[in-house]
Amino acid sequence: MAARGDPPRYRLPELLLAAAGVAGAVLDLGADVWLAVGYARAGHRGWAALVLALLAAASLAAHACSWLWYGTDPPALAPALPRSSLALLHLLQLGYMYRCLRALKMGWKLCWAQAASEEEQSHMAFLSHDISMLRLFETFLENTPQLTLLLYVILRTNKAEPSQGVGICTAVLCVTWSLLDYHQSLRSFLRDKYELSLCSSFIYFLWNLFLICPRILAVALFALLWPYGVAVHFPLVWLAMFFWVNMQRTDFMGSPGSEQLYRAIVAVILYFSWFNVAKGRTLYRSIIYHGFILVDSILLAVSWLWCCSPSDEYLYLIPVVSAALPCYVLGLVLRLTYYKWLHPNVRAQQQGEHDEVDISARTEGLDFRFGSAPAVVNRRMQWLAQTHFAVSLQGEQSLLNGSAVADTAV
Repeated sequence: MAARGDPPRYRLPELLLAAAGVAGAVLDLGADVWLAVGYARAGHRGWAALVLALLAAASLAAHACSWLWYGTDPPALAPALPRSSLALLHLLQLGYMYRCLRALKMGWKLCWAQAASEEEQSHMAFLSHDISMLRLFETFLENTPQLTLLLYVILRTNKAEPSQGVGICTAVLCVTWSLLDYHQSLRSFLRDKYELSLCSSFIYFLWNLFLICPRILAVALFALLWPYGVAVHFPLVWLAMFFWVNMQRTDFMGSPGSEQLYRAIVAVILYFSWFNVAKGRTLYRSIIYHGFILVDSILLAVSWLWCCSPSDEYLYLIPVVSAALPCYVLGLVLRLTYYKWLHPNVRAQQQGEHDEVDISARTEGLDFRFGSAPAVVNRRMQWLAQTHFAVSLQGEQSLLNGSAVADTAV
């Protein structure tokens, strides 16, 4: 077992999950191209262009972040490729895949090594954290808007093509899996954090699904009523979320210009799902956010119901819309259930330890994983871990000391 504070040992299950993530990304890309080609052949060139535009925008944003991260990473973690070749890969939108293949290569080596050094384990954790974050960015910039578009098209045409079915399945899995993977990645970054059990992971998966689906349904119904209305609604809500993120003074990217890119991406995530971006107690911020999204979604759904005539062909959707609010409430209940009974801190408390969650007010006994290789600490995930989990005074001191040593080492 790894010593206290050491990075977690990379094993075969983690390698298989990483390989599944790469396969999922390739499958999602294939489903997007299949969907766009299907729309183009059916004469819906606008829908095909929108699918490709979402794919391009998500890829550009993710690769911009990836390239900026390479510029601030410790020299010890620099890829073997020349910087010009690395730039070319990012211009060709292959930078994310290069990160994944590089992580798989290193993971394979660590899985079969007799003894891996702590620096190698830390390097692997560094790569995995960044891949998890990029996957989350690309998923919410591409899959959630695309899922809304898919639902709108199916409702508009009253039929579902095989490509649309595949697109919906891959999009839903990508969205919920990216959230679960991101949360688990943050937990693995901290010492004294128990990993999620199978039951906890399933409930975490479900409550995110139940909170996101009603939101997507409400936006799709509003688009069905007023297709160009979404082009007004999205920028307004996005702008409100962007200002809210700016008010919380995030410090993720390391430079003012790149930080604005991060805040813009987070604002898109907040349009569909809760995402914590600031330190401190998040209970009240979470209540404000969910209250705003719930009211906004209800207004969108009510607008559609108000304009739905008795002879409308979409009357079969009324029961579905009626079930959306209970679905959202169920998602909130599952979230409370997770934090009350299924969260790993329950196990920690039973053993007389502490494993605080982001909505907790107590700040005892938490610390970051530094070990003896602070030069390879992922500062981005370190900052995000601070925003999601309570940190003790001892942990903060260790964090400052580790950062000072890392600066010296670099």
